[in-house]
Amino acid sequence: MEALALLNQKKTLVPGFPLFSDVSPSDCASIISAGREKHYRRKQTIFSEGDPVRQVVFLLSGFVKIIQVGSNGDEVILRVNGVGEILGAFRLSINHHHCSTAQAIQPSTAIVWDSATFERLLERFPAFRRNTFRALEERLLEMEQRFREVSTEKVGSRLSSELLRLSNRLGRTVNGGCLEISLSRSDLAQLTGTTLFTVSRLLCQWQKLGIVSIGREAVLVLDFDALTQLTLSE
Repeated sequence: MEALALLNQKKTLVPGFPLFSDVSPSDCASIISAGREKHYRRKQTIFSEGDPVRQVVFLLSGFVKIIQVGSNGDEVILRVNGVGEILGAFRLSINHHHCSTAQAIQPSTAIVWDSATFERLLERFPAFRRNTFRALEERLLEMEQRFREVSTEKVGSRLSSELLRLSNRLGRTVNGGCLEISLSRSDLAQLTGTTLFTVSRLLCQWQKLGIVSIGREAVLVLDFDALTQLTLSE
């Protein structure tokens, strides 16, 4: 019931959650009340690669990065999840394990369902099931697009494309319409398959052009149209 109360306080946000599109208010209440609210500290691990999949986590606030670690110990970010998104995979089979690690980038709040409970909710509410599978399909399409970019495009184009995607999905409106992306340059380097030096150099160039403004652990998009043009011209 605590999670339901929290969602009721965010009436302007709830209708925008794609996971609950076309789900009636009463069904939405039933789905939410079947889970429990959980809070995560900054840098707290939510689940680790190799852990059994026992829970489904739906973000209400904050950002979480999905990472894998290579054989040399280097970390790579596969995706950054934001408000209204499910983290990782879900499956009831006892032999199914997480193939990545989820770590909170900033303090985050989530609704957490046991896997068995979530499976029953999918069976009980067809619209909720359709929305869940649609979200997984969109995530796969995004991964395919990013793989193509890494294989075929220059770093500048990859970085501008990633900033556009993050702006649309996770950007927070500040300063009269500018979009703030709460990720460090190191995070952006991992997402785009390049080095911290290269990302810093490009962002400094774009800052001089008035396209972005760089913070310690955030990038502010000042000129969305100019950033889009970079994606096309790089």
